[in-house]
Amino acid sequence: MLKGFKDFILRGNVVDLAVAVVIGTAFTAFVTSIVDGLINPLVAAIFGQPDLTGVGHFIINDAEFSIGVILQGLFNFLAVAAAVYFVIVMPLNKLAERRKKGEPAPDEPVAPTEIELLTEIRDALRARS
Repeated sequence: MLKGFKDFILRGNVVDLAVAVVIGTAFTAFVTSIVDGLINPLVAAIFGQPDLTGVGHFIINDAEFSIGVILQGLFNFLAVAAAVYFVIVMPLNKLAERRKKGEPAPDEPVAPTEIELLTEIRDALRARS
């Protein structure tokens, strides 16, 4: 039982997932700092308040509705997506393009197809017989 648990824990994908969670947590803090330190102050400079939660607040039959909360959620999502794209994705894509331009074309032979491999196996088995 303990051997099975040890095998499960030491399996590559479990360790990779654990690393991804830790990196994701650190990355969340980084993106949050960009949104809080750069994007929200820009919103405050433009709209006069740091968020949109006060917009569209109304009451109908003792039920409170707030369009601003929905708008703030949408804005936060777009702000985080923009921060991830412009700070992480776009620079990594540029780096990948530069690496591709600098790499020579591979001189490796083309890998055989499945049919070619199966034919080779069949011929090798016939030769043994």
